Amino acid sequence: MKTSILSALAILITLNLSAQPRQGPQFEPPPEGFKPASTNIFLANYPAVNQETREAIFKVVAPTAQHVQVDIAGKKYDMTEDTAGVWTGMCDPQVVGFHYYAIVIDGVRVTDKNTLTFFGSNWEMSGIEIPEGPEGDYYRFNKDIPHGQVRSIYYWSDINGLERHINVYVPAEYEKNPGKKYPVLYLVHGWGENENGWSRQGHMANIMDGLIASGKALPMIVVMPSGDINTNSDVREATGNVTEIYANDLVPFIDLTFRTYTDREHRAMAGLSRGGFQTCLTVSTHMDKFAWMGTFSGFFIRGDDGIETAFNGMFKDAEAFKQQMNLLFISTGTEERSPEQWVKALRDHGIDNVVSHVSEGTAHEWLTWRRALKDFAPRIFVRE
Repeated sequence: MKTSILSALAILITLNLSAQPRQGPQFEPPPEGFKPASTNIFLANYPAVNQETREAIFKVVAPTAQHVQVDIAGKKYDMTEDTAGVWTGMCDPQVVGFHYYAIVIDGVRVTDKNTLTFFGSNWEMSGIEIPEGPEGDYYRFNKDIPHGQVRSIYYWSDINGLERHINVYVPAEYEKNPGKKYPVLYLVHGWGENENGWSRQGHMANIMDGLIASGKALPMIVVMPSGDINTNSDVREATGNVTEIYANDLVPFIDLTFRTYTDREHRAMAGLSRGGFQTCLTVSTHMDKFAWMGTFSGFFIRGDDGIETAFNGMFKDAEAFKQQMNLLFISTGTEERSPEQWVKALRDHGIDNVVSHVSEGTAHEWLTWRRALKDFAPRIFVRE
């Protein structure tokens, strides 16, 4: 009887506490025109974003701090403190899309406890989405179409000598067609990020679901590997050896694990930033495995190399390249370094199966790469 009474009291206390509004300035409603960012944690009202002005308001509780700033898109903004120790700051209008940011408390960069964190610049950073209008619907969840799955998988790499993690997207129809095989796109992240980037920051699954449901892209498997070499000392490295892991450990594993076509015509590779560079390195030494390739802000020709000597001489014989590679896709944002000189050089060299894609108004950021994937995916595994 005593136990029952105590249990009942505990339930009543829990219900009473859960019915109380959460106290504290950080949970006060944002001002008119501002809404909690979609990247906030549960019940957090800040950061708050104004979709019209593209400004964001940040709040931090730090009563003992002397100086607090918010650091977003390469610029620091001073925050002001009230009598309760709550610091408030607003940033300038931002480009729509996803942005990493940090709170700087007395010179120390920390994450904002009010938002989700995302791995970028080699550490877990806070992130905020500055919303687009309807033009951004292609990377938002659409409840009216079938959705694929993103599977978290580990495989063994003999080259690395360790288990490695990958995310693998399978289209919505995959389980319903047990006798059907699928082409595979290997999609690589950039420097300082990891294999979760395309799924979380890039909204890859939503993009692919929409393209496949609308008939704009063929159903395909998308493999998102790590672009780094893990070592037994847990040091993150990125050497050319990762290209051998892709070609000789990862590709065979995927072909054994999923229902894939195993010929080069049904295998593509693309990557953003450093991942685009790794794509070129991988494909150039494994032309027998890939017939489609894409670089998103990642077509780099370094040093004294020219078109004929870059990437192990992949472009030296233009006709041979065109016979082996169905598509070379090069994408960039208008606000970042342009690869147009190399696109022109490739075409002047006789490589006319290069497609140049430009994202208007964006820099080296996830909106550029979302747009690139949206344009690239419908072009692969389709022969005109």
